[in-house]
Amino acid sequence: MIVPEWWQDAVGYQIYPRSFADSNGDGIGDLPGIIDKLDYLQRLGITVVWLSPFYPSPQFDVGYDISDYTDVNPEYGTLADFDRLLAEAHRRGIRIMLDCVMNHTSDEHPWFQESRSSRDSPKRDWYIWRDARHGGPPNNWESVFGGSVWTLDEATGQYYYHHFFARQPDLNWRNPEVRAAMYDVVRFWYARGVDGLRLDAIGALYEVEDLRDTDETRSMIELWMTVFENQQRDWDAFQKKIQHQVMQPETFQEMNRLRAVNDEFEERVLLAEAEDIEYYHNGLHSVFNFDLTDVNELDADKIRAVLSERGAALPDGAWESNTIGNHDRTRSMSVFADGQHDRERMIVALAMVMFLRGTPMFYNGEEIGMRDWLITDPADFRDMLGVWAYETAQGLGFDDEQALHVANIVSRDKNRTPMQWENAPNAGFSPEGVRPWLAVNPDYAEGTTVVGHEVDPQALLHAFRELVQVRQNNVTLRRGDMELLEGTGPVLAFWRRHSEQTCLVALNMAAESAALNIDLPAGLRPVYSSQTHDGAQDTAQTVHLAPYEVFVAAAE
Repeated sequence: MIVPEWWQDAVGYQIYPRSFADSNGDGIGDLPGIIDKLDYLQRLGITVVWLSPFYPSPQFDVGYDISDYTDVNPEYGTLADFDRLLAEAHRRGIRIMLDCVMNHTSDEHPWFQESRSSRDSPKRDWYIWRDARHGGPPNNWESVFGGSVWTLDEATGQYYYHHFFARQPDLNWRNPEVRAAMYDVVRFWYARGVDGLRLDAIGALYEVEDLRDTDETRSMIELWMTVFENQQRDWDAFQKKIQHQVMQPETFQEMNRLRAVNDEFEERVLLAEAEDIEYYHNGLHSVFNFDLTDVNELDADKIRAVLSERGAALPDGAWESNTIGNHDRTRSMSVFADGQHDRERMIVALAMVMFLRGTPMFYNGEEIGMRDWLITDPADFRDMLGVWAYETAQGLGFDDEQALHVANIVSRDKNRTPMQWENAPNAGFSPEGVRPWLAVNPDYAEGTTVVGHEVDPQALLHAFRELVQVRQNNVTLRRGDMELLEGTGPVLAFWRRHSEQTCLVALNMAAESAALNIDLPAGLRPVYSSQTHDGAQDTAQTVHLAPYEVFVAAAE
């Protein structure tokens, strides 16, 4: 399993373009805005940027419903702007990875428009069409958002399949013409100089060919009720409900074909929006360690258990992508803050991602501790998942306040608010007098901004930069093997080893001091501490850690 060295050495940063930087005052972030912030990213130590979709789209699912794979939505700029972004990023040593949405298109994509025009259309089989069964949908499958996965096209009298919303019809990957067209999309962006792809919803690429019914009798709405009522998902039941719609053997076979296309170009990287280890055996360079992300607690015992179980299952050479947040999840500061030690706990979480074996991937705004911002007026939802949840909750008998609460749990708007640059109107994202596409979190006025952090030497931003520098200045922390230490209580500790060097990483996840009792190699010297660590009490078998201390040491 060969992973390009640049990816092993990378510090990744996801940019949600619509919310990053508005260069022309229309309330929407854009590519020129990102270009303007490249120097900031370089100073931060970022070496690869993952861009969420900026392609032409009706924006029903905020860009994940694509109507043209090989152009730029005019809201974001032009292809010339993208080429300039790519060139300016590369000039600063920053690589660019694009979101690639291969499972489905927008219903406004010309391919689908032609496909639905007639049963005899040359592109009819580019999507999944079936006749009715017993006067209704072809089977009992449901969309992950509730309701049938089948929508009747009145004009042609057949149903089309959509794993997500009806306005996101699934491509038929069993059709070789579809595969060829999508691989040409990959070649288009790679030929322009793009360095890699993040493969969105890749597990849904294929469904069972015979479209047999699922035997999970509970409706998707019933399963979502567990989320609505107690904010917990019965993941096993969800997986059983959609078992015929995802993770089919053909998907893994397809990844090997995709890898062959990828390798027509030098040092390109394929990263799956998935945690499934099977992808490592089938062409992909990396997957996200969502098992770690899903812990959602600063709990050393739970994190250690997840890392231990997952680590034992990984094949030799597997290279994980570690993360604690993205555009689909509650912001990490909102997860880890306790109201008393917010900064310290966030530093521990960031350090965990930074120093575990694999490539760290951060979400824009994490470096300043941006938090979720909950919507108070249902009319302000932009994420159709929030709209769906609000309307669904009302239909289930929830009152308006309860329905709004439910919608805020499910909606991704809360964690997609505009980047907070400075204490100025709209947090410096858009000019004064402009209404951003999504409301800015008002806590920017309390100092949660890039400029506010720059002038405060104790701010999270400086700690983030220090963590990046520690990693980037030490090849062992970038490329070394990892040995997780067991039985270390509230301290998550592990060795990183490379060539002649050994590094100890110890993360105290408790609000109390802790002692790490292990045999320490001779010559172990401190490399970094997030607290004052004089080592006066340390011995050859014990490292004493302050509350929420991050400690890194090395021995040659």
